Amino acid sequence: MASQTIRREPPRVLVVGYNGANNTGAEALLLADVEDLRAVLGRDAHLTVPSLSIANLRRYLPESATVKIARMPTLFFAKVWRLVARHDLVVLVEGSTFMDSWGSALLSYFLWTARCAQLQRKPCLAYAVDAGELCPRNRRRTGRVASGIDLIVTRAAAAAERLRACGVATRIEVTADNAFTFEPDPADANVLEKAWPEARGGVVGLAVVDFYLFPGIFAPFARKKDLYKWPYAFSRSAERTRAAAALCAEYAKLADWLVVEQKRSVALFCMEELDGAIAEDVRQRMRHGDRARVFSSREYTASQMTSLLRRLDLLVTSRYHAAVLSLARQVPQVAVGHDLRLRSLYDELGLQSLFVDPLTPMLSETLKGHAARLLGNPAPARDLLRRGYDEHVARARRNRDHLWDFAERFGWGR
Repeated sequence: MASQTIRREPPRVLVVGYNGANNTGAEALLLADVEDLRAVLGRDAHLTVPSLSIANLRRYLPESATVKIARMPTLFFAKVWRLVARHDLVVLVEGSTFMDSWGSALLSYFLWTARCAQLQRKPCLAYAVDAGELCPRNRRRTGRVASGIDLIVTRAAAAAERLRACGVATRIEVTADNAFTFEPDPADANVLEKAWPEARGGVVGLAVVDFYLFPGIFAPFARKKDLYKWPYAFSRSAERTRAAAALCAEYAKLADWLVVEQKRSVALFCMEELDGAIAEDVRQRMRHGDRARVFSSREYTASQMTSLLRRLDLLVTSRYHAAVLSLARQVPQVAVGHDLRLRSLYDELGLQSLFVDPLTPMLSETLKGHAARLLGNPAPARDLLRRGYDEHVARARRNRDHLWDFAERFGWGR
């Protein structure tokens, strides 16, 4: 399939990620990936980006003569086949490509895209992606399909190890998340002052996630309030609802303590639009909710959210990309993690002691202890974060080198 002939016509590239959900991490990642694709394949390369919502994606990726957005239905099999047929190269860019933490449907979307590329003999690259602990069935599927991908670049060594444990036999390279190369617009530097002029005493951010909604399930007859997008629904039960309420109560205790004892304002970050419900629940439970403000990716672009994250005194995060995008300013942070992405990142940064299981008894007390130490003496954490950031940026810049190799292998190098 490889060719030694340099093709002169602009390549048609299908760029497949998790787009259109107002997800800050996916937005930052896509913009960084598009810059890499243009740098390697030329500004005249034709890029097509499938999206759950064309309107949402257009907020930050304008269409042009060389960039098109294709609506992707939730029942995606036929549409993916047709899109792959119309393109020369297929690039998977979602960080959670080989994970089923959010639901098997998302994993199936990426595996089906890769399988279509194989059946149609189209070169396929998984670009700076991650992998999780899959269920046995998904391990077998991933091992079988991913072995046919021409090149996999993972953003963590642990992700590469998990793929090899699934039996993936193709070439795997290890770099870092491409969002480390994302830079916000300088015009957004003062977004905090403009959006929240009444914030006092510094700001602590909480990037919260309702873990108990996932994994998403196929449930075409679910109640409308339980649907993510038909026919997929959130996991619901009385036990899950109680657990989510308890989690919100713990976060509210932490937020009130930050206001009263640490004299900080509290920014509740919705790194994805669907985080809005839990963020608002936390704010409503606070006794000092007037000192809290919700910042949602529904209203703020990745550039603005990144600028906000980098102004914090401290970040408590359950969102991987909140950690990544704040790192350039060495914002001290604590993770409340429910999947392996944050754990892998914290292992690499030397912050293992600051990774907290969400099922920890009296979670707020544990988080208060970490917060008090980091706010009282942030220097040791900042030193680790500075070294970790420099290392990850250097590794992320190697992504483009692997893209060059991939493009030239199939005759699309400039």
